[in-house]
Amino acid sequence: MSCATIILALTAISIAMCRGFPNYRYEDIDEDLASFDYYRAMVEMDGRNSTDCEECVPDLCPVTAGCRAGVVMDSCNCCKECGNLEGQTCDMDDRNVYYGLCGSDLECRVDSADTGDGETAEPQCVCVSHEPLCGSDGKTYMNICKYKEAKFSNPMLNFTEGPCKTAPIIKVPPHNHVNITGSSMALLCEVFAFPMALVEWRKDGRDIILPGDDPHISVQSRGGPQKYELSSWLQIEEATQTDSGTYRCVARNEVGNVTASAILGVLPPDEMSAYVDNMKEMMGFGLSKDYDEDYY
Repeated sequence: MSCATIILALTAISIAMCRGFPNYRYEDIDEDLASFDYYRAMVEMDGRNSTDCEECVPDLCPVTAGCRAGVVMDSCNCCKECGNLEGQTCDMDDRNVYYGLCGSDLECRVDSADTGDGETAEPQCVCVSHEPLCGSDGKTYMNICKYKEAKFSNPMLNFTEGPCKTAPIIKVPPHNHVNITGSSMALLCEVFAFPMALVEWRKDGRDIILPGDDPHISVQSRGGPQKYELSSWLQIEEATQTDSGTYRCVARNEVGNVTASAILGVLPPDEMSAYVDNMKEMMGFGLSKDYDEDYY
Protein backbone atom coordinates (compact mmCIF):
# COMPACT_ATOMS: atom_id res chain seq x y z
CA MET A 1 0.00 0.00 0.00
CA SER A 2 1.57 3.32 -1.08
CA CYS A 3 1.73 6.44 1.07
CA ALA A 4 -0.73 8.19 -1.25
CA THR A 5 -3.26 5.37 -0.81
CA ILE A 6 -2.85 5.54 2.93
CA ILE A 7 -3.42 9.30 3.04
CA LEU A 8 -6.51 8.99 0.85
CA ALA A 9 -7.87 6.26 3.11
CA LEU A 10 -7.38 8.37 6.22
CA THR A 11 -8.98 11.38 4.50
CA ALA A 12 -11.99 9.27 3.48
CA ILE A 13 -12.48 8.15 7.08
CA SER A 14 -12.38 11.76 8.30
CA ILE A 15 -14.92 12.88 5.64
CA ALA A 16 -17.27 9.99 6.43
CA MET A 17 -17.16 10.85 10.12
CA CYS A 18 -17.90 14.53 9.47
CA ARG A 19 -20.83 13.83 7.15
CA GLY A 20 -22.46 11.50 9.66
CA PHE A 21 -22.01 13.74 12.69
CA PRO A 22 -23.80 13.63 15.09
CA ASN A 23 -25.60 10.47 13.92
CA TYR A 24 -22.44 8.73 12.69
CA ARG A 25 -22.51 4.94 12.86
CA TYR A 26 -19.58 2.57 12.43
CA GLU A 27 -21.54 0.44 9.94
CA ASP A 28 -21.84 3.44 7.61
CA ILE A 29 -18.13 3.13 6.73
CA ASP A 30 -17.16 1.34 3.58
CA GLU A 31 -16.15 -2.27 4.31
CA ASP A 32 -12.59 -1.75 3.04
CA LEU A 33 -12.16 1.34 5.22
CA ALA A 34 -13.61 -0.41 8.28
CA SER A 35 -10.91 -3.08 8.04
CA PHE A 36 -8.15 -0.53 7.49
CA ASP A 37 -5.03 -1.36 9.57
CA TYR A 38 -4.17 2.03 11.07
CA TYR A 39 -1.17 0.72 13.03
CA ARG A 40 0.39 -0.88 9.95
CA ALA A 41 -0.29 2.25 7.93
CA MET A 42 1.55 4.40 10.43
CA VAL A 43 4.49 2.01 10.32
CA GLU A 44 4.63 2.18 6.52
CA MET A 45 4.40 5.97 6.53
CA ASP A 46 7.23 6.01 9.04
CA GLY A 47 9.39 4.30 6.49
CA ARG A 48 10.20 1.34 8.71
CA ASN A 49 8.43 -1.43 6.80
CA SER A 50 10.76 -4.12 5.51
CA THR A 51 9.48 -3.65 1.95
CA ASP A 52 10.98 -0.13 1.96
CA CYS A 53 14.41 -1.39 2.98
CA GLU A 54 17.25 -0.77 0.57
CA GLU A 55 19.85 -3.36 -0.31
CA CYS A 56 21.71 -4.40 2.81
CA VAL A 57 25.33 -3.25 2.98
CA PRO A 58 26.69 -4.41 6.38
CA ASP A 59 29.82 -2.27 5.99
CA LEU A 60 27.61 0.83 6.12
CA CYS A 61 25.88 -0.17 9.36
CA PRO A 62 26.55 2.10 12.36
CA VAL A 63 28.65 0.70 15.19
CA THR A 64 26.56 -0.41 18.17
CA ALA A 65 27.83 0.53 21.62
CA GLY A 66 26.50 0.55 25.18
CA CYS A 67 24.08 -2.36 24.61
CA ARG A 68 23.54 -3.70 28.14
CA ALA A 69 20.96 -6.24 26.92
CA GLY A 70 22.91 -7.32 23.86
CA VAL A 71 22.07 -6.58 20.23
CA VAL A 72 19.16 -7.41 17.90
CA MET A 73 18.60 -6.95 14.17
CA ASP A 74 16.99 -3.73 12.96
CA SER A 75 13.67 -3.47 11.09
CA CYS A 76 15.39 -4.26 7.76
CA ASN A 77 17.18 -7.28 9.25
CA CYS A 78 20.45 -5.78 8.09
CA CYS A 79 22.19 -3.86 10.89
CA LYS A 80 22.53 -4.60 14.58
CA GLU A 81 21.08 -2.30 17.24
CA CYS A 82 20.72 -2.36 21.02
CA GLY A 83 18.03 -4.68 22.38
CA ASN A 84 15.53 -3.34 24.88
CA LEU A 85 16.22 -3.80 28.60
CA GLU A 86 14.03 -5.51 31.18
CA GLY A 87 10.93 -3.38 31.84
CA GLN A 88 11.11 -1.43 28.56
CA THR A 89 8.21 -1.41 26.10
CA CYS A 90 8.63 -3.77 23.15
CA ASP A 91 7.10 -5.13 19.92
CA MET A 92 5.12 -8.31 20.54
CA ASP A 93 6.00 -10.07 17.29
CA ASP A 94 9.32 -10.48 15.48
CA ARG A 95 8.84 -7.25 13.53
CA ASN A 96 11.12 -4.57 14.88
CA VAL A 97 8.87 -1.74 13.73
CA TYR A 98 7.88 0.52 16.61
CA TYR A 99 9.16 -0.01 20.17
CA GLY A 100 12.01 -2.37 19.32
CA LEU A 101 12.90 -5.95 20.24
CA CYS A 102 13.96 -7.33 23.62
CA GLY A 103 17.60 -8.18 24.21
CA SER A 104 19.07 -11.57 25.10
CA ASP A 105 17.34 -13.72 27.75
CA LEU A 106 14.28 -11.44 27.51
CA GLU A 107 10.86 -11.87 25.94
CA CYS A 108 8.02 -9.47 25.24
CA ARG A 109 4.93 -10.03 27.40
CA VAL A 110 1.76 -8.26 28.50
CA ASP A 111 1.11 -8.36 32.24
CA SER A 112 -2.61 -9.02 32.73
CA ALA A 113 -2.37 -7.36 36.16
CA ASP A 114 -1.78 -4.00 34.44
CA THR A 115 -5.04 -4.04 32.45
CA GLY A 116 -7.30 -2.45 35.07
CA ASP A 117 -9.84 0.34 34.47
CA GLY A 118 -10.35 -0.75 30.86
CA GLU A 119 -6.86 0.34 29.84
CA THR A 120 -4.71 -1.70 27.49
CA ALA A 121 -1.39 -2.66 29.05
CA GLU A 122 1.74 -2.08 27.01
CA PRO A 123 3.95 -5.10 26.35
CA GLN A 124 7.23 -5.07 28.25
CA CYS A 125 10.47 -7.02 28.17
CA VAL A 126 10.53 -9.71 30.88
CA CYS A 127 13.48 -11.89 31.83
CA VAL A 128 12.93 -15.56 30.96
CA SER A 129 14.71 -16.64 34.16
CA HIS A 130 13.63 -15.90 37.73
CA GLU A 131 16.50 -17.66 39.49
CA PRO A 132 18.76 -15.42 41.62
CA LEU A 133 22.52 -15.40 41.14
CA CYS A 134 25.36 -14.51 43.49
CA GLY A 135 27.83 -12.14 41.87
CA SER A 136 31.54 -12.24 42.64
CA ASP A 137 31.01 -8.70 43.98
CA GLY A 138 28.97 -10.17 46.85
CA LYS A 139 25.63 -8.87 45.53
CA THR A 140 22.57 -10.99 44.78
CA TYR A 141 21.08 -10.48 41.29
CA MET A 142 17.46 -11.60 41.06
CA ASN A 143 17.83 -12.96 37.50
CA ILE A 144 20.35 -13.46 34.70
CA CYS A 145 19.22 -10.24 33.00
CA LYS A 146 20.10 -8.07 36.01
CA TYR A 147 23.43 -9.87 36.26
CA LYS A 148 24.26 -9.20 32.59
CA GLU A 149 23.45 -5.51 33.00
CA ALA A 150 25.93 -5.36 35.90
CA LYS A 151 28.53 -7.36 33.98
CA PHE A 152 28.40 -4.79 31.17
CA SER A 153 29.90 -2.26 33.60
CA ASN A 154 32.14 -4.83 35.29
CA PRO A 155 33.44 -7.32 32.69
CA MET A 156 35.33 -9.28 35.36
CA LEU A 157 32.10 -10.07 37.23
CA ASN A 158 31.28 -13.78 37.61
CA PHE A 159 28.44 -15.59 39.38
CA THR A 160 27.42 -18.76 41.16
CA GLU A 161 23.93 -20.28 41.18
CA GLY A 162 21.58 -19.10 43.91
CA PRO A 163 21.65 -15.95 46.03
CA CYS A 164 24.70 -14.92 48.03
CA LYS A 165 24.87 -16.35 51.52
CA THR A 166 23.58 -13.83 54.02
CA ALA A 167 22.74 -13.66 57.70
CA PRO A 168 18.99 -13.45 58.43
CA ILE A 169 17.23 -10.14 57.86
CA ILE A 170 13.92 -9.52 59.66
CA LYS A 171 11.79 -7.80 57.02
CA VAL A 172 8.61 -7.64 59.15
CA PRO A 173 9.24 -7.61 62.93
CA PRO A 174 6.57 -8.46 65.52
CA HIS A 175 4.59 -5.45 66.77
CA ASN A 176 3.60 -4.45 70.30
CA HIS A 177 0.15 -5.77 71.09
CA VAL A 178 -2.49 -5.04 73.78
CA ASN A 179 -5.79 -6.85 74.27
CA ILE A 180 -8.27 -8.05 76.88
CA THR A 181 -8.05 -11.31 78.83
CA GLY A 182 -9.66 -14.25 77.09
CA SER A 183 -8.86 -12.94 73.62
CA SER A 184 -6.71 -14.58 70.94
CA MET A 185 -3.48 -12.92 69.82
CA ALA A 186 -0.83 -13.50 67.18
CA LEU A 187 2.66 -12.08 66.60
CA LEU A 188 4.20 -12.22 63.12
CA CYS A 189 7.87 -12.32 62.13
CA GLU A 190 8.99 -12.41 58.44
CA VAL A 191 12.63 -13.31 57.77
CA PHE A 192 14.82 -13.36 54.64
CA ALA A 193 18.01 -15.41 54.60
CA PHE A 194 20.11 -17.78 52.50
CA PRO A 195 20.50 -20.50 53.54
CA MET A 196 16.96 -20.45 54.92
CA ALA A 197 16.77 -19.35 58.53
CA LEU A 198 15.47 -21.25 61.54
CA VAL A 199 13.01 -19.04 63.47
CA GLU A 200 12.34 -19.52 67.18
CA TRP A 201 10.21 -17.67 69.73
CA ARG A 202 11.27 -16.93 73.32
CA LYS A 203 9.82 -14.89 76.19
CA ASP A 204 11.27 -12.45 78.77
CA GLY A 205 14.92 -13.28 78.11
CA ARG A 206 14.50 -16.97 79.00
CA ASP A 207 16.09 -19.70 76.90
CA ILE A 208 12.93 -21.80 76.74
CA ILE A 209 11.78 -22.17 73.14
CA LEU A 210 8.05 -21.63 72.75
CA PRO A 211 5.49 -23.17 72.73
CA GLY A 212 7.05 -25.65 75.14
CA ASP A 213 4.38 -27.76 76.84
CA ASP A 214 1.82 -24.92 77.04
CA PRO A 215 -1.31 -26.06 75.13
CA HIS A 216 -2.73 -22.55 74.59
CA ILE A 217 0.41 -21.33 72.79
CA SER A 218 1.37 -22.52 69.31
CA VAL A 219 3.91 -21.59 66.64
CA GLN A 220 3.31 -21.94 62.90
CA SER A 221 5.74 -21.26 60.07
CA ARG A 222 5.62 -21.37 56.28
CA GLY A 223 7.77 -20.28 53.37
CA GLY A 224 7.17 -16.89 51.78
CA PRO A 225 5.78 -14.47 50.94
CA GLN A 226 8.87 -14.10 48.74
CA LYS A 227 11.50 -16.65 47.78
CA TYR A 228 14.03 -17.41 50.55
CA GLU A 229 11.69 -15.86 53.12
CA LEU A 230 10.05 -17.52 56.11
CA SER A 231 6.95 -16.28 57.95
CA SER A 232 6.44 -17.40 61.54
CA TRP A 233 3.46 -16.76 63.84
CA LEU A 234 3.27 -17.08 67.61
CA GLN A 235 -0.41 -17.65 68.51
CA ILE A 236 -1.98 -17.42 71.96
CA GLU A 237 -5.54 -18.65 72.59
CA GLU A 238 -7.62 -17.36 75.53
CA ALA A 239 -4.79 -15.15 76.76
CA THR A 240 -4.38 -14.44 80.48
CA GLN A 241 -2.42 -11.75 82.31
CA THR A 242 0.43 -14.20 82.80
CA ASP A 243 0.93 -14.13 79.02
CA SER A 244 1.97 -10.48 79.22
CA GLY A 245 5.65 -9.89 78.59
CA THR A 246 8.35 -9.34 75.98
CA TYR A 247 8.45 -11.89 73.16
CA ARG A 248 11.48 -12.33 70.90
CA CYS A 249 11.65 -13.62 67.35
CA VAL A 250 15.10 -15.20 66.93
CA ALA A 251 16.28 -16.09 63.41
CA ARG A 252 19.56 -17.88 62.69
CA ASN A 253 21.44 -19.72 59.99
CA GLU A 254 25.08 -20.74 59.45
CA VAL A 255 26.04 -17.15 58.61
CA GLY A 256 24.61 -15.35 61.64
CA ASN A 257 21.54 -14.55 63.73
CA VAL A 258 19.20 -11.63 64.43
CA THR A 259 16.52 -10.83 67.02
CA ALA A 260 13.41 -8.63 67.10
CA SER A 261 11.20 -8.07 70.14
CA ALA A 262 7.61 -7.02 70.85
CA ILE A 263 5.72 -6.32 74.07
CA LEU A 264 2.45 -8.16 74.63
CA GLY A 265 -0.03 -6.71 77.14
CA VAL A 266 -3.06 -8.67 78.39
CA LEU A 267 -5.41 -6.57 80.57
CA PRO A 268 -8.56 -7.37 82.58
CA PRO A 269 -11.79 -5.63 81.42
CA ASP A 270 -11.58 -2.62 83.78
CA GLU A 271 -7.93 -1.88 82.92
CA MET A 272 -8.64 -2.42 79.26
CA SER A 273 -11.45 0.14 79.40
CA ALA A 274 -9.12 2.70 81.00
CA TYR A 275 -6.46 1.91 78.38
CA VAL A 276 -8.93 2.50 75.55
CA ASP A 277 -10.05 5.83 77.09
CA ASN A 278 -6.41 6.95 77.31
CA MET A 279 -5.87 5.96 73.70
CA LYS A 280 -8.86 8.08 72.68
CA GLU A 281 -7.33 11.14 74.30
CA MET A 282 -3.86 10.50 72.90
CA MET A 283 -4.93 9.73 69.34
CA GLY A 284 -7.71 12.30 69.15
CA PHE A 285 -10.45 10.09 67.78
CA GLY A 286 -12.95 7.54 69.08
CA LEU A 287 -12.10 3.84 69.32
CA SER A 288 -14.68 1.09 69.46
CA LYS A 289 -15.03 -0.69 72.79
CA ASP A 290 -15.45 -3.98 70.98
CA TYR A 291 -12.76 -5.86 72.87
CA ASP A 292 -12.55 -8.52 70.16
CA GLU A 293 -10.47 -6.02 68.21
CA ASP A 294 -6.70 -5.62 68.57
CA TYR A 295 -5.09 -2.44 69.83
CA TYR A 296 -1.50 -1.51 68.99
